[in-house]
Amino acid sequence: MSSSEKGKNYSEGSSSRSVTNTDIHHHQQQHHQQQAPLSRYESQKRRDWNTFGQYLKNQRPPVSLSQCNSNHVLEFLRYLDQFGKTKVHIQGCVFFGQPEPPAPCTCPLRQAWGSLDALIGRLRAAYEENGGSPETNPFGSGSIRVYLREVRECQAKARGIPYKKKKKKRNQMIKATEDDESNQPTM
Repeated sequence: MSSSEKGKNYSEGSSSRSVTNTDIHHHQQQHHQQQAPLSRYESQKRRDWNTFGQYLKNQRPPVSLSQCNSNHVLEFLRYLDQFGKTKVHIQGCVFFGQPEPPAPCTCPLRQAWGSLDALIGRLRAAYEENGGSPETNPFGSGSIRVYLREVRECQAKARGIPYKKKKKKRNQMIKATEDDESNQPTM
């Protein structure tokens, strides 16, 4: 084979290769445009799932998802407290039980209960979407529910705000409906 033939074959090969790359790139662009952007919830769920996965990898020794249990989840929730923005007064604080304290204090910042509750909901769904069984889902275990309840009650006491169950509101709405019906004129 002469050097000119080698060059011809090489250039033909590279030419067809670049066309293939162009075709692939064009196909990827079309595919990307056809996919609808993720909802805010789906994006947050993906971020949370990736963050939790990274947390497990950073453990010494690293923990695989199949080895993950509710204790790992509880440790993760406690770890997240350091990034919290909610002031939670400790029992010895002069502002303990006050919804709006008049001055700053040295009490710690924590993750708000509502944020943790929403996070667990997203991670619970992501676990199952990524092949986990509902029966073995560590985010749905009783110890996680107990922890969240304790956080909610602790934060409510620290702010002096009693937590009211939603069921009471529903009963009040039913009572209000009954009152409205009893106030209807009779014919």
